[in-house]
Amino acid sequence: MKALITALAISAAAVAAPLLQGCSVARDQQTAGSYVDDTALTTRVKAKFAEDKTVSAMSIHVETLKGVVQLSGFAKSAEERSKAEELARSVSGVVAVRNDIALRG
Repeated sequence: MKALITALAISAAAVAAPLLQGCSVARDQQTAGSYVDDTALTTRVKAKFAEDKTVSAMSIHVETLKGVVQLSGFAKSAEERSKAEELARSVSGVVAVRNDIALRG
């Protein structure tokens, strides 16, 4: 019985340890506040894509880390690719844009 209680205590400590390390998210890459800011930026970029008729919001993926927006996926034309980058850069709070969108052709 004592061994079971010890095993449960060790398991609980292993699960709780990451939660007690503060506000770090994803291997100390950013704080919880920064993560929330990045999520908001990603959402605003995707909303810009959805509003624009040139850009397919479903074919282009958006990820943000510390204000840097990374675009990936496929575009039907060079115009769509450059328009997606332009729209992402126009969002307030975006620090930089990495355009890794491939042309489908």
